[in-house]
Formats: sequence, structure tokens, C-alpha cells
Amino acid sequence: MEERFEFGKNWAKYLNWLTPKRIRIAEESLEDKLGDIKGRTFLDIGSGSGLFSLAARNLGAEVVSFDYDRDSVACTEKLKSRFYPDDESWRVFQGSILDKDISRELGSFDIVYSWGVLHHTGNMWEAMGNAVAMVKDGGRFFISIYNDQGGYSDRWRRLKRFYLKVPPALRPSFALLVLILREIKPFLGQLVRLNSPIAYIKSKKQDRGMAYWTNWLDWIGGYPFEVAMPEEIFDFCTARGFTLLKLKTNRGEAGCNEYIFQKAPIL
Repeated sequence: MEERFEFGKNWAKYLNWLTPKRIRIAEESLEDKLGDIKGRTFLDIGSGSGLFSLAARNLGAEVVSFDYDRDSVACTEKLKSRFYPDDESWRVFQGSILDKDISRELGSFDIVYSWGVLHHTGNMWEAMGNAVAMVKDGGRFFISIYNDQGGYSDRWRRLKRFYLKVPPALRPSFALLVLILREIKPFLGQLVRLNSPIAYIKSKKQDRGMAYWTNWLDWIGGYPFEVAMPEEIFDFCTARGFTLLKLKTNRGEAGCNEYIFQKAPIL
């Protein structure tokens, strides 16, 4: 049986904590990166909780959402039925970005969005190729991909695989233990420098409307797991007619680098 983290079950719990404030933060994050998307077609590859599909729809985009994980699809459908029942401008379905038939069936979009997803497919570069093929001429490709840290990334990959072998009932405790071991050094550093430990904890508050613990479980359990250096993503996309508009690196640390590319229009 394929080893794979159950992302959707994690996101289902997150929906219990979803608030209007978090939805608005998600909207603001899209506006900050993409500007006005009203009337644009928006493809959400790996919709997860459905939060960013909802945010895009709230901002006036026509949205198509899909995810490989059926529980994630159920999360997105739950948000759609709650906020946009019977709305023909938001479509949700189950599917894999590795399925080339999907790109042929869906056509192209003004915005193709996939935040923290393509590196969990088991074949990141094939997924990337299928994703860029669905960007319209002049459209934008907004992705985040795990940063390649060499041996450090390899150690995280092994830890993630081990996490999947831990009995489900013990996983939260294991995740908490790893979190404490990871954060204890910088936390104590704040005390040594007489900085406020409360301020350090608040600095861990998630942007984009997400929840810290949900994201931590997503991180420690997130397998399959692939990584890439920024220049690899840049070379891949520019070779396919894209121009880099924005890049936000993770400053060499674990986590995602964020990219926005634009596909050159036909002249």
C-alpha cells in the first residue's frame, strides 16, 4: 500500500476552527500576491481545506477546485455548500494533477494556484508540468515548493516516513515531542536574551489564515515529500515560457519558497 499522509483528515479538524477573521486573512493574502482577481478563472490544485478556493470565490473569481485526497475534497465541498450552495461559478471534484486527462478536460485558467501541494504528489516535476500546461497565455502560476536543504531535507523525509508508521493514537504525542525538540533551543535563546517568550510564541502565529498546529501536523506527516532549490523551479518555468514576477524564499530554512510566474502572451 502506498505510504501517504491523510491530509484531508487533518484539514477537516481545521474547519472546526475556521473563523470569519481567518477567511478574511486568506483573502488579503491572495489580494496581496495577485491583486484584483474579480472575473478571473482560478484553478486550485490540491484544495485541501478549501479555504483558498473560498477566498478566491469571495474575491469574485470563477473557481475550480480539486484534490487527490477524498477527505480534502469533502472539506472543500463543505465550505462550498455552506457559503455558495448551487453556485455554478465554483466547481469541486476529486482528481490527481498527475492525471493528464484533467488538464485536457479543464482547459486553461487565468490563475493556477497550488500552495504546498505539488511536492506531495510523489512525482513533483510531472505534476509541475501538468500544472503549468493549464495556465492561459498571460496568466499566472502561483505555487509554493519545499526548500531543498540537502541532508537536512533527507532527515526530514525519513522522519515523515517514520511518523506514518507510528500508531495513529500516538501520532499527536509524537508530533508534540518533535515540536518541543525543534523549538526548545530558539525558545531558550529568547530567555537568555531577556526577550519576551510570549512574543516568541506569538511570532509563530500563522499568516494566510492557517492554524499553527494544523500546519505542524501537515509538515511532520506530509509524505510523499520532495524539495527543490529556487533556481530549479526558475529554470523549469522559464524554459516553458514563464517570467518570474515574485519570489519569497524561506531564508534557507525548512518550509516553502513561494513563486509567482506569468506566462508570456502570444504576440
